[in-house]
Amino acid sequence: MVGSAVGDAIGEIAFSYPKKEKLLKVIARVKELIYTDDTAMTIGLAESLIERKGVDQEHLGETFHKNFLREPWRGYASGPPSIFSLVRRTGISYVIAAKTLFGGEGSLGNGAAMRIAPVGLLFYRSALLYDQACASAEVTHAHPIGKDGAAIQAYGIAQAVSLDPQEGFPRERFIKNLISFARTSQIREKMEEIQNLLNEESPERRASERLGRSVAVHESMPFAIYSFLRYPESFEACLFCSILNGGDRDTLGAMAGALSGAYLGVEAIPQEWREKLENLERIEQLAISLYELSQNQ
Repeated sequence: MVGSAVGDAIGEIAFSYPKKEKLLKVIARVKELIYTDDTAMTIGLAESLIERKGVDQEHLGETFHKNFLREPWRGYASGPPSIFSLVRRTGISYVIAAKTLFGGEGSLGNGAAMRIAPVGLLFYRSALLYDQACASAEVTHAHPIGKDGAAIQAYGIAQAVSLDPQEGFPRERFIKNLISFARTSQIREKMEEIQNLLNEESPERRASERLGRSVAVHESMPFAIYSFLRYPESFEACLFCSILNGGDRDTLGAMAGALSGAYLGVEAIPQEWREKLENLERIEQLAISLYELSQNQ
């Protein structure tokens, strides 16, 4: 949870300072790391999961809506506010409203994957993980690719949090599990492409171009996973790989940071960054509550 929020906040700064040396200087200078809608929605998802002990789609939609009204300046894309407005005007459910987007196909953006860390944490050892991830995604991202992408990111987090960094990172097993877990050809093919790029030891920039860096989940989430698998032992190296190659930097940082944080633990995140993170205590408490709840799943 903290890794995702730090990645989000630093990724947002990287839009203005895309070179590592300058970015590090700016991070050192700022008094607070301010997160975006990525983390705001992650917090909302965690709040709803804890209160309902799982995904309750209407409650989740209401939680997202309430948090948006309190902080509309977080940088939300057009999708969630459109859904909130439609629900308020018509009284239909959030899931039905989400299905009206993009000509009735629903969104396949990365907005469900960027916030999915709480689902990965709560259901990290549960057979319900895929369905719960899709249910949480469907409140705003109804397209099959949007849901599958969120589920793959959740499964990546679930795998990562289950591993012991002292035992060495099982990269081949990790990526093969992701390939098997995917249910759409678009996501599965990108997982296979990650495997090829890592085996070929391709440069980061080439990997980012082949995997994608856009707001579509199948064109961004894979590069976040690649960044983690390329640098599993370093939160900083993983984060900078994900955010310094262009594209949707804050969301790439949120997704890569979630994976790295889940694997390495909070102490692997530079202390200076953690201490500057906005709302740190609240995020940490939500993570602890999710872990405690997960022991009953």
